[in-house]
Amino acid sequence: MGYKIAIMGTGAVGAYAGAHMARAGEDVTFIDPWPENVETMKGRGIKVSHIRDVPEWSTAVRALHLTELQHAAKEKPFDIAFVCMKSYDTEWATVMIAQYLAPAGFVVSLQNCMNEETIAGVVGWGKVVGCIASSITVDLCEAGHVRRAAGKSGDKHTVFRTGEVHGRITERVLEVQRLVALTDSALATSNLWGERWSKLVTNAMANGLSACTGLVSKDILRNDALRRFGVRVGSEAIRTGQALGYELEDIHHIDPDLIAKAGEGDPAAIRSYDQHRLDEVAKAGGGEHRPSMGQDMMKGRRTEIDFINGFIVRKAAEIGLAAPANAALTDIVRRVEKGELQPDPKHLLDLRLN
Repeated sequence: MGYKIAIMGTGAVGAYAGAHMARAGEDVTFIDPWPENVETMKGRGIKVSHIRDVPEWSTAVRALHLTELQHAAKEKPFDIAFVCMKSYDTEWATVMIAQYLAPAGFVVSLQNCMNEETIAGVVGWGKVVGCIASSITVDLCEAGHVRRAAGKSGDKHTVFRTGEVHGRITERVLEVQRLVALTDSALATSNLWGERWSKLVTNAMANGLSACTGLVSKDILRNDALRRFGVRVGSEAIRTGQALGYELEDIHHIDPDLIAKAGEGDPAAIRSYDQHRLDEVAKAGGGEHRPSMGQDMMKGRRTEIDFINGFIVRKAAEIGLAAPANAALTDIVRRVEKGELQPDPKHLLDLRLN
């Protein structure tokens, strides 16, 4: 018998992964706080488009507004709840969906940042599974329409990595892997925390830079000063993760030690890093995507800066390390978010860090 699945938060990732599940015949319910998004999904389903290689398609879905979720009390409970909310909405969203979980049901954090501990604070560690979406480049471009700034990654890059907090490969992790593999390439990992921190580094190097400059990824990477600032941010994050004991995975398909050394000023590492990133944006469509925090800033939404770069600063301080580039970036993004500054590359270009 199949699982009953909830997608708690039908933003870019939730809509993209969930639409593929629904299209494949899985029993999926989409729950979202944006009324127009919910009404569009009810009326015409979810539309999915890609910048290349994949024809546009739509699929009918079951969608509920948050205010309608109470009706789930009369139905079979959910076996799997994918929480796909912004990090600052994780706790209340978990509290809300936890009421409708089956006794053996569990919650999957399919989000940026490291939210497993927050979820465990609501449902307990035994009901938490992590899932990372790596370089997925999706955005909810309008109500009921998710767009990916690429084709499918397939065997070129593993998009989804799912794992238990204790590292063992379990049946439920394999089931989550099967479900997300309906979307794109997926693996079950015994290194959830290393994967999580590695994705955190990836986000730290791109999201805040886009949010405070207003630029898309390719324009950031083609600017020598911005690219060097980004690698310094990544270097601080990598050294913090290593000091915390995480076994980091490749970041941007680069050995994390090379990125760390480049950020610390090693000439050979800088040359290698620069060549790799510039080669990436030279490819067709390379770097055309606006990272999620840049999208949030454009839409006037709250950003996740405190859960990405700010989180790195706090974790570094706990173990006696400094992360001045991450701290500076966090401060600038907060000021842009509040309207004290307008997005502009000069905020980073004018920085003078020791």
